[in-house]
Amino acid sequence: MTYSTFTSESVCSGHPDKICDQISDAILDAALNEDKNSRVAVETMVTKNFVALAGEVTTKAKLNYKEIARGVIKRLGYDDIKLGFTYKSSMTIKIHTQSPEIAVGVDNLGAGDQGMMFGYATEETSNFMPAAIEIAHKLAHGIDNLRTSGKLPYLRPDGKTQVTVKYENGRVVGIEKIVLAVPHQEKIELTQVEEDLYKLLINNVLNNYKLKIKRNQLIVNGTGVWHIGGPASDTGVTGRKIVVDTYGGYARVGGGCFSGKDPTKVDRSAAYAARYIAKNIVASGYAKKCEVRLAYFIGAKKPLMQEVEFFGTEKKSEKFIKDFMNKLIDTSLAGIIKKFNLRRPIYFKTATYGHFGRPEFPWELTPGV
Repeated sequence: MTYSTFTSESVCSGHPDKICDQISDAILDAALNEDKNSRVAVETMVTKNFVALAGEVTTKAKLNYKEIARGVIKRLGYDDIKLGFTYKSSMTIKIHTQSPEIAVGVDNLGAGDQGMMFGYATEETSNFMPAAIEIAHKLAHGIDNLRTSGKLPYLRPDGKTQVTVKYENGRVVGIEKIVLAVPHQEKIELTQVEEDLYKLLINNVLNNYKLKIKRNQLIVNGTGVWHIGGPASDTGVTGRKIVVDTYGGYARVGGGCFSGKDPTKVDRSAAYAARYIAKNIVASGYAKKCEVRLAYFIGAKKPLMQEVEFFGTEKKSEKFIKDFMNKLIDTSLAGIIKKFNLRRPIYFKTATYGHFGRPEFPWELTPGV
């Protein structure tokens, strides 16, 4: 028998980096809602009582950047000055139009950036995601729901989850550890937080995977105290959670982040295409796990690299699978945008709980099955 473990983490919607991802994608959606040809590359930074927006936006839309950002921050629950950060915090905006030297390539239906992108799929879970990141996302989403629903009103925005999965001969057989970090009101004892999360969150999530843990396998707030979270405690930046956004470190990721970028940026759109191909190969039963690799340069209409790896698990010939891939999707920028209808405001939801493994997104469909 061969035994191993693997650990992945996720973060809650109020985590500083995720605040930034959501603001950046909210700006993108607002632009696309009025002008489907908008070019957007917006970065956000948050820290104690301060928000900064910077980047390039070329659009016919009339955007009130401050209003968009403040709306996101307020919805996330940052409305208490005790947290050192609220939707009323100071804000600076440094946004200009896209460089004409980049625009000339995009105008001709070429890629808006260079780089490499990876897509991955595995039989480990029903939605073909690695188990550790899949469960970590469910836990993060669950913490947020317990707070916003009022079931655990003492919880505050921010939070992180971490899951260590046990494998036997490459198959998931259990959970080694779960680590949760979540800020809460000072009057609440940590023992109550632990008890509530174990009963209302851990069991509910793990039951869906026919898994369970004992209380001593759960760690909550490793130092024993966490009352003030958010940007007052930790500066956030757009795109810093690319591993959370993808496969939890279980598979390779590309050189660029996703949030705040319109679909002409292949960092985002081609990563979606790569996942789509990998998922359809595994879902069709042609391999147990699969990695798809793409690469582009600025202005490229088609990828300069398109490769696939099966890790020795393929059940069909390489030629058969590559023919299947080519029929599944045209991986030119124009082909990807058309296939997924990407020039529409669908991106805000991607900015939390991962961009993959969620059936509401078009790159998760499996028409090849």
